[in-house]
Amino acid sequence: MNTTQLQALIGTLVVLGMLVLIALPAVIGALRDRRVDRQLREAAERQAAIDGPRPERRTSGSASRRFARTV
Repeated sequence: MNTTQLQALIGTLVVLGMLVLIALPAVIGALRDRRVDRQLREAAERQAAIDGPRPERRTSGSASRRFARTV
């Protein structure tokens, strides 16, 4: 391995290292968001199991007409 190849290898490693340093916070944040989403989903499922099935809400005819799309 001559000097030119060694410099190219060092340059490549520096670029890859900088890429990792730039991408690492985004990857950590995405993993944390997934963990929080999973915890919220599990908490909602536990709460639903405790509360039982929720009754369906019925809307009056006027409410559905009020939000109906007119053409």
